[in-house]
Amino acid sequence: MMPSPPARERVLMSAAAPSSLSITLQIVSIVFYTFIAFICIGLPIAVIPGYVHEQLGFSAVVAGLTIGSQYLATLLSRPMAGRMSDNVGTKRAIVLGLGGILASGGLTLLATLLQSLPLLSLGILIVARLLLGVAQGLIGVGTISWCMGQVGAEHTGRSISWNGIASYGAIAIGAPLGVVMVAEYGYNSLGIALSVLAALGLVLIRNKPSVPVVRGERLPFWAVFGRIAPFGASLCLASIGYGTLTTFITLYYLNRGWAGAAYCLTVFGVCFIVSRLVFISAISRFGGFRAAIGCMIIETLGLTLLWLAPSTGVALIGAGLTGFGLSLVYPALGVEAIKQVPNSSRGAGLSAYAVFFDLALAIAGPLMGAVALNLGYGWIFFCAALLSLSALGVTLLLKRRAY
Repeated sequence: MMPSPPARERVLMSAAAPSSLSITLQIVSIVFYTFIAFICIGLPIAVIPGYVHEQLGFSAVVAGLTIGSQYLATLLSRPMAGRMSDNVGTKRAIVLGLGGILASGGLTLLATLLQSLPLLSLGILIVARLLLGVAQGLIGVGTISWCMGQVGAEHTGRSISWNGIASYGAIAIGAPLGVVMVAEYGYNSLGIALSVLAALGLVLIRNKPSVPVVRGERLPFWAVFGRIAPFGASLCLASIGYGTLTTFITLYYLNRGWAGAAYCLTVFGVCFIVSRLVFISAISRFGGFRAAIGCMIIETLGLTLLWLAPSTGVALIGAGLTGFGLSLVYPALGVEAIKQVPNSSRGAGLSAYAVFFDLALAIAGPLMGAVALNLGYGWIFFCAALLSLSALGVTLLLKRRAY
């Protein structure tokens, strides 16, 4: 008996539609370049401050500014990264980013070779950090935009989620690896490792087919920024909790007389990644707004537990809930934010959205430092919870406006 026409159509559609595994593999093959980039970002992150302070003899403030220069470069280069991704193509943006890492590696090696000339070494190192920051912006936007062009805008949440897994996982691997490398082979090994990894990425990407540039109206960056801003504001308020925990958890533990702050960061990171892996389809199933709202509630609960924690056990639970909740906020709100701009300005939209996450990390340190100075370390998590609650309120208003 022949199947009815509708049944035949369903069979054909099922056969033609790519499987979930196939989509994931396509995404992973692209965010692999994010993984390479963030390994290169992670390698020096824990050892450059020590090099600047102990080897070159500059103050801890200068060491902090040297690290921070990279994030400033990423923030300021976001508009350029978005325009480049939209206008010349995502693959070319990533190639330029990898080229920037290669140059950064060469300059980092040169800086360490000139250690006997501290001021010159520091200047070259800062230029290397600036190049690394611009490369981070190019590759971060380029990979997500490439994924969306490859697997479709309906998988935006999955693309952003896997890009986040690649970046956080690479930092987690790169930071301790950098410490081991310097201990075994010296500071010169950093620049060599960055150059080798970037060169490997350039070789691997050479024959990988890209997606065509989307033709159509190109909105000015600030027009895109205005459309994205309400969603970005919510992301910024929610993400300050991440910056607060990663920046101050060690001092918070010391203030309480506790040991094992590193375990708190480990629990946060594990819950963050596991949540993205296990619940990666929740965004497409329930929608970006609902997923973000649910995650913000969990994050607020986790931050509140950190504020009230009477013991390290409760603090670990709070850190885990915070990581679990924060994990899907970025991709969930990102799905709704990118709907506000045409496909031809997708790269600019991703760049504008990422600015708000960069901003959250930039202001979390001074803002929560002031809170700790005036009220004590425990209150930083109370304030972060209030900001997360504010993000929840903004998201509820955006959801109501959308429907």
